[in-house]
Amino acid sequence: MRWWARYGRRVGALMALGLFVTASVAFAVVRERAYANWRTEVQSINIRSGSVLDRMALSFDALLADVYWIRTVQHYGSTKRVAGQGKSYELLGPLLDITTTLDPYFDVAYRFGAIFLAEAFPNGPGRPDLAIALLRKGIAAMPERWQYYMDIGFIYYWWLGDYEEAAGWFGQAADVPGASWWLRPLAANTLAIGGSRESSRLLWKQMYDSADSEWIRNEAIRRLTQLQALDDIDQLRGVIQRFHLAHGRFPGSWSDLVEAGYVAEAPEDPTGHAYVLDVANGALDVSSGSELFPLPGESLIPLFP
Repeated sequence: MRWWARYGRRVGALMALGLFVTASVAFAVVRERAYANWRTEVQSINIRSGSVLDRMALSFDALLADVYWIRTVQHYGSTKRVAGQGKSYELLGPLLDITTTLDPYFDVAYRFGAIFLAEAFPNGPGRPDLAIALLRKGIAAMPERWQYYMDIGFIYYWWLGDYEEAAGWFGQAADVPGASWWLRPLAANTLAIGGSRESSRLLWKQMYDSADSEWIRNEAIRRLTQLQALDDIDQLRGVIQRFHLAHGRFPGSWSDLVEAGYVAEAPEDPTGHAYVLDVANGALDVSSGSELFPLPGESLIPLFP
């Protein structure tokens, strides 16, 4: 373990503290399983300053960083499962700041934490600004980690739609010794056709190929699948327009299209959830129950003229 190598001379004390933390985490897991179906645990942070905790932690700062990282993941995961619009990710930023202050070299906390922060509501707080700040903190600690520059570029591209800024960060990543060769053409491609669906596919494919964890690879797969769903929606818009030209009206539901022979059954997204045809608002989207929800903003283009 990372902390064992760092503090091997304090084996006895660390073992005792480790056993205490393990028991505490195990208890928390049992409690979460027992009560997750009917309420969300109210969480709080008594000390919100990572620097204060760092001074209090003495030589156990790396171990304490692990504990706060566990709290971060628990807070994000439990909040994400809450139904409705009342959920709050307000502790996510402070928890990540404490974690990375206690251990400035906690690579996973920077990369995963940035993804958590940037994720749009309701799957996350929708705070790409905090995600960028977290990654900048990582760059200050480890300027040789070209992945942080690349991740900032992705945030500007995917969440903020600032393709010029994204290309600049991809270029900075390419300048870091040891960076992947494809970052330079990626920066040029982003400047040339930033915002296109094909450009987005290229970015997420590169993210998948360069990922050093299964979680990030899975996230890249989800984004690529979202782009596939957007392709499906484009095709379905065409089917609906043909129905309109032939019948002088728009379909009231998928059943109208099935009965008229335009589709064999209610079309489903790549995860098996039926697409939602919102006749009242003239929109076509994935189901809110799909793991692909919400799609990027272009799915919200009105279906009908």
